[in-house]
Parts: sequence; structure tokens; C-alpha cells
Amino acid sequence: MDQRPSSPPGGPAAPDEVVTVYDAVGSVTGTAPRSRVYAEGLWHASAGVLLRSMDGSRVYVHRRSPDKAVFGGMHDCLAGGVVDPGESPGETAVRELAEELGVTGIELSPIARVRWDGRWDGKPLRCHLFAFEGRYDGPIVHQASEIVDGWWWSDAELRAHLADPSWAFVPDTRALLADYFA
Repeated sequence: MDQRPSSPPGGPAAPDEVVTVYDAVGSVTGTAPRSRVYAEGLWHASAGVLLRSMDGSRVYVHRRSPDKAVFGGMHDCLAGGVVDPGESPGETAVRELAEELGVTGIELSPIARVRWDGRWDGKPLRCHLFAFEGRYDGPIVHQASEIVDGWWWSDAELRAHLADPSWAFVPDTRALLADYFA
């Protein structure tokens, strides 16, 4: 999932995107710049899509760009990002799937939701996570600034990697899909 500060440490300054802020139980409380959300460990929300082949036998897995400030270079099986002001998690999922993988016009179904109170780079990272599933067999077009590689795996291949704690996989997606792949 796309959870990166807008101005990565050591990277070029970028406009500070405003994101939706939540409370610990999942109610929207307002908005704040993404940099403040990450610096102060404010609750926010993220939504992502688990993309399956049309027959359901394969899941699309990708490696995040190493330039991403949060979870850079790690693997993920959700195309996603933070919920913007005025968006529902479902709208975020549709937007992020189009941006990151170039996939549009498919039906999405909710599959998981968790409250994740994690850490990244020595700071709290608190997020309400929403996962959706879609089926697709068409072309994948990576957003170059977000994704450097991608491939299809069977559930068994993905489960085996998820069971390996040394495999570099984004921790919030691992927590979000813990019951899904059990």
C-alpha cells in the first residue's frame, strides 16, 4: 500500500498532500498534511486491492520502488494508498488500482479490514486498513515511481512467502491479510 511521506528524508521536497485523519476506532476526525500524519503517528486509513486472475488461481505480487520512504523496496500484493479527503476506502481502492497497475473498470469486493498500530522508521504508524479483491486478466502497467517489478503467484506461493518472516513484505498488508490467507 502507498504509505509514504510526501517529502522523503533526503529526497526532493514535494507538495505536502493532505490526507484524511481518523480516530482510533475508525471515525473520520478531519484532515492533516501527510508529513504531520507520519511524524506524529496520527490515525489515517489506507485501502488496497488484491488483484486475482479471472479464474482465481493467481494473485498479482509486486515490488515497491526502493525510493519510497515507507516500505521502500519491499514486496506487496495490494495496490493501494491512503484515503484522501472526501474519499471512501472503496473509492481510494479504485483510484489506486488505476494509478499503480493501470487497471480500471473491474468490480471490487471487500475482503478484510483491520486496525493496525505499527511502527516504521522508529515512529508509530497507525492506520485503518481496508482490502478489496478484483479479478482481471488484462495488461498490467506499473506506475514507475511506485512499482519496479511484478508477477503472478499462486496462493500457495504467496502463503509460503508470507509465512517466512525474513521475506521483505510490507507489514501492514501482512497484518491485513493474515486471516485471508490462513
